[in-house]
Amino acid sequence: MKYNFDEVIDRTSNYSAKWLELKSKFGRDDILPMWVADMDFKSPQPVIEAIRERAEQGIYGYTTRPESYFDTISKWQYKKHGWNVNKQMLIHSPGVVFSMNLIIQAFTKPGDKVIVQPPVYYPFFTIIQNNNREIVYNPLKIKDGKYIMNYEDLESKIDDKVKMLILCSPHNPVGRVWSKDELIRLLKVCNKNNIRIISDEIHGDIIYEGYKHIPLATLSNELTKGLITCFAPSKTFNLAGLHASITAFSNIKDYNKFNKLLDIFQLKRNNCFSAVATEAAYKHGEEWLIQLIVYLQDNINFLTNYINENLKDVKVFKPEGTYLVWLDFKGLNIDKELLSHLMINKAKVALNDGYLFGKEGEGFLRINAACPRIILKEGLKRIKEAILSYHK
Repeated sequence: MKYNFDEVIDRTSNYSAKWLELKSKFGRDDILPMWVADMDFKSPQPVIEAIRERAEQGIYGYTTRPESYFDTISKWQYKKHGWNVNKQMLIHSPGVVFSMNLIIQAFTKPGDKVIVQPPVYYPFFTIIQNNNREIVYNPLKIKDGKYIMNYEDLESKIDDKVKMLILCSPHNPVGRVWSKDELIRLLKVCNKNNIRIISDEIHGDIIYEGYKHIPLATLSNELTKGLITCFAPSKTFNLAGLHASITAFSNIKDYNKFNKLLDIFQLKRNNCFSAVATEAAYKHGEEWLIQLIVYLQDNINFLTNYINENLKDVKVFKPEGTYLVWLDFKGLNIDKELLSHLMINKAKVALNDGYLFGKEGEGFLRINAACPRIILKEGLKRIKEAILSYHK
């Protein structure tokens, strides 16, 4: 079927965090939300129908995920990414960030060091600090207008206390889809130093023409012995509110250790709707996803052209994957507080402040392009008028 991504849907009455948290996070609620990473599009019709059918049964008791659940997930990964994942090594969890918290607790101890690569998804910092582990910053660097990993800096910061690295692949917020060579080089450094990798691959299905997401687990078995991969249908099919994610392990010992923690917290039997939605999405959602990516690519092209034509001092880091766009406002020569003020109180647009993603993000903003084009146009128009008004 043909999907209509231009449809504008009122989300103010469905408990949307994107709208209801505006006042607490931005100080006002009369602004256009283009911040939190969910989409303003309906999920695939087969998902809607599966949830409706489940709801009409009228009984919402304890839910066990059947073998077909993990079989469907495994088949999707193989078809989309060539990852022949062992379904016996997959565990359901409520969310990727939740899984990372448990992984850090299970496989490191207080005082251990965990590497992150900023500017990066800011909950990475929180889960490390909240678990009394120490953050080691290995910032990405910009070369020829593109973010790349800094392997020399990485190796210089490794000591005996470094036990883990969190990889964001594809990268949020800079939009990189890492190449095979980049990933293998990272694996070799971590393997040589006995550093476990958590690979956050939640955006791995939203990839644009000319790029390919490579699950870290598809590379050398020897180099990925301690790898743990986290992914979900949530970004792909706009299901974040259903709390369904998958954690994939490379060995049974790690699987059992994580599984035991889930038992302790009694988190295996939750959300009957997420079970049917996940299966329906991975079985029947590909047609929707293909159309979505075309629409998102057109949105990103529109955004890039609009800013290049209207805001010469703003630079777009055009994403290779994800529906998030990293914007460099440093050419305006204004501090982060004034930049935030301009967006909230002049443009009346809610974006993510770049400094939240690490000090390397100061002077940047992250915008969510997963919305009907008329909304994207309005947001960009507001940003343009606010900046031009300030420079008058």
